[in-house]
Amino acid sequence: MIGQETRDVERKITAILKILSDAQAPMGSRLISGLLEEQGIYLGERAVRYHLKIMDERGLTRSAGHKDGRTILGPGLEELRNSLVTDKIGFVGSRIERLAYQTNVGLRSGTGRIPVDVSLFTHDEFPAALKIMKSVFAAGLSSSSLVALAGEGNNLGGIVVPAGQVGLATVCNVAVNGCLLKSGIPAYARFGGLLQIKEWQPFRFVDLVEFSGSTIEPSDIFIAGRMTSVIHAATDGHGKVLAGYHEIPMLSFNRADELLQRMRSSGLISQAFLARPGEKICEIPFNHEKAGLVSLSGLNAAAAVAESGMAVSNHAMCGLLDVSRLRPFVELL
Repeated sequence: MIGQETRDVERKITAILKILSDAQAPMGSRLISGLLEEQGIYLGERAVRYHLKIMDERGLTRSAGHKDGRTILGPGLEELRNSLVTDKIGFVGSRIERLAYQTNVGLRSGTGRIPVDVSLFTHDEFPAALKIMKSVFAAGLSSSSLVALAGEGNNLGGIVVPAGQVGLATVCNVAVNGCLLKSGIPAYARFGGLLQIKEWQPFRFVDLVEFSGSTIEPSDIFIAGRMTSVIHAATDGHGKVLAGYHEIPMLSFNRADELLQRMRSSGLISQAFLARPGEKICEIPFNHEKAGLVSLSGLNAAAAVAESGMAVSNHAMCGLLDVSRLRPFVELL
């Protein structure tokens, strides 16, 4: 059996590998230590260097040739996929909670940072992708009509856009959780799923993945599996789109409803559907003590592009972006 001390080391190595896998450039021990602290893992620079040495010896990472900067290697990526799966259960739910807590957008001032999803397109195909996404935004099937654009080499929500590609940031529906939390309303993210649209209205969830029990972001599963039909939903009013289901305390319903209206007025969300306690919403069984909330995903436009056969790489809930960088999608056309 693996001893507790060994498991602790493996957990820390896994956390460092995850940081390196998300990075677009070599990272040193100081930066890694700071990012670990954001996850509640307290390792000083010296301790991080010790773990990096172990990882180098295993062939998981290598020195970038300056100071203590490291890059992750193929075996490191494989180790990250396979290691300590039980520790990764609930990873998505934890990420939602962290991003919600870090959200600090002011609805009146229009300032602050908000969670985003980032999609990467090839530079040559991006004009055609815009035409496909146009119908999705026009139909109000994205979490928000606001987006941000970045060219190669620029940082977008923590993602550095690779050479030959264009990055598009869309407002992540975790923004709803963050704004609710900022107003003193806790929102519990329960499921990510496929929401059936019927006659232009949300009808029912046909597939669900529980955030607290998942190691993979649900939208990745549904997009990769070609399970969405966002294009049909946007053009014909019938299809399957990405959405999340959340719950809030019964007593906060009126305040939450008011806040959602303000978010719509500011353009931060396109649509969100709130059900009173005891009311069923999109075929989700009701809880007498909770109000149900359905919010559309910011990756629905990218899902439509994937449906068309174009290459698109998605990074759900990748980080935060200053609201000042957002602008209406129609300005890209």
